[in-house]
Amino acid sequence: MAIPLEKIRNFCIIAHIDHGKSTLADRLLERTGAITSREARDQVLDAMDLERERGITIKAKAVALDYDWGGDRYRLNLIDTPGHVDFNYEVSRSLAACEGALLLVDATQGVQAQTVANCYLAVEAGLEIVPVVNKIDIASARPDEVIEEMHTSLAIKPDEVLRASAKAGIGIDEVLDAVITRISPPKGEVLAPLQALIFDSVYDDYKGVITYIRVKNGSVRKGDRIRLLAGGRTHEVLELGVQRPKMTPVGELGTGEVGYLCANIRVMQDVKIGDTITTADAKDVAALPGYKEPLPMVYCGIYPTNNADFPELRKALERLRLNDSAFTFQPETSEALGFGFRCGFLGLLHMEIVQERLERESNVSVVQTAPNVTYEVVTTRGDVIRIDNPARLPEEHLIAEFREPIVRASLVVPTESIGAIMKLNEDKRSTYLKTEYLGPQRVILSYEVPLAEIIYDYYDALKSMTRGYGTLDYEVIGDRPAKLARLKILVNGVEVDALSTIVHAEKAEYIGRNLIRRLKKEIPRHLFEIPLQAAIGGRVIARENIAPVRKNVTSKCYGGDITRKRKLLEKQKEGKKRMKAVGSVEIPQTAFMAVLGEK
Repeated sequence: MAIPLEKIRNFCIIAHIDHGKSTLADRLLERTGAITSREARDQVLDAMDLERERGITIKAKAVALDYDWGGDRYRLNLIDTPGHVDFNYEVSRSLAACEGALLLVDATQGVQAQTVANCYLAVEAGLEIVPVVNKIDIASARPDEVIEEMHTSLAIKPDEVLRASAKAGIGIDEVLDAVITRISPPKGEVLAPLQALIFDSVYDDYKGVITYIRVKNGSVRKGDRIRLLAGGRTHEVLELGVQRPKMTPVGELGTGEVGYLCANIRVMQDVKIGDTITTADAKDVAALPGYKEPLPMVYCGIYPTNNADFPELRKALERLRLNDSAFTFQPETSEALGFGFRCGFLGLLHMEIVQERLERESNVSVVQTAPNVTYEVVTTRGDVIRIDNPARLPEEHLIAEFREPIVRASLVVPTESIGAIMKLNEDKRSTYLKTEYLGPQRVILSYEVPLAEIIYDYYDALKSMTRGYGTLDYEVIGDRPAKLARLKILVNGVEVDALSTIVHAEKAEYIGRNLIRRLKKEIPRHLFEIPLQAAIGGRVIARENIAPVRKNVTSKCYGGDITRKRKLLEKQKEGKKRMKAVGSVEIPQTAFMAVLGEK
């Protein structure tokens, strides 16, 4: 039986990384009886091994909690969201399934870059914000100062902020009370035709595609014939259910509810995140507002170590694509690496996570090329081309204008680090915008920075210069003209397309020299000399030689005529020359990643 609308609350937890989202979710699960003390463990909703190892949330999770309040039973649908900037898209999807959000701020660290970004996302989505200061039991906690920071930067009234400690279980009842009293129940037409929004999906070997839905209008029952509006295909509902946090089947999902749906969908491409589900016989049902398609910003090539694994790699990527709609891929070939895929990601952490999930979940060993961002090129004919692979760049004389993506970056840093951060941004070709003081100890610095500078060592340098206290959030604002060039890498006289990269012309020589030095360390010595060259167009800007492995062919000659030794040395020289002409150079995976390390 469907739950009355006024007894449902849909909410999510949003915060910066490490501010305690998953721990608060654990306490809410325990307090509402969703898990027993025997089942309790840290990060209950973080089911992926990678999430538990890294201590971060990668995928948003939805769980249904039943809570008795004021003599009535309420259904609280909680969605735990990631905090890292690379998984911002997961947060925006979760917000579309909710009416309210718990905004969590660490009482020791205060307002951070992602706190501000996620709060603005929630306000734009029209959600009720319930602010919570977490970790108040820690000795270094400064809740009063942090509440003042929230008032200054987010215009949150100090008397609305709840104080809690998720780890110690302090203030959990107050948080649950605020969810019921401050967050509005969902709106919707109970008797209208079914309209349900798909906000996530996963693939199961036995059940096919499992879709996670939020029912906006009407209801759906087991056995109903449903239609996916984007694809137009119809399916029969075989199973409906909610997460508690284990999958628990139910007979019906009514208006305002969040749950999962299985309909024997075997083709992964049939399901699109943001699509609308309705009944097969419903006429003139409008599609719900979906999600803005995420634009991948970082690209790299992923190739199977063994070429015979190409079909398995394709299947593995298709499964990941279903579960992670911000990830894209398309087939490509490389002279150096054979058949593989050009993959698009939202950022470097996203790229790392996808590669690790590929190797763990699919048991496919892969080689990954160095990452690069997407550029725009205006040709001499006036055509605008998007370049996600440096190897596809037109010849230099055909390029009229080169454009690179620019981001607006917000950096929250301690006041004593302002000078060092300004110097860092000067080196990274950034444009200063403004400074906002959160308090006497911390400021928000705003810059416009080329994305190519952000994705390499920017974050590491920021953490180093601020002793770990600096945080970063950024959003892409568009492409702007820049003086760029394609840096080609030649190994043994042959260009290795997988090692090509696009760099700023002023830094090309410096990057080329450093890169060649790094490659020299990574590529093992062979029986012949290997020249390494960095070139722009037809001009070589850096060169190093990898010395051959030497064998003393004259060791068996004891004394006697010197001509005997010379003959042996000449013979060896001829052999090495022939070997150099026909021999191939083995380039390890570490060499491909050297491009990343030396930006």
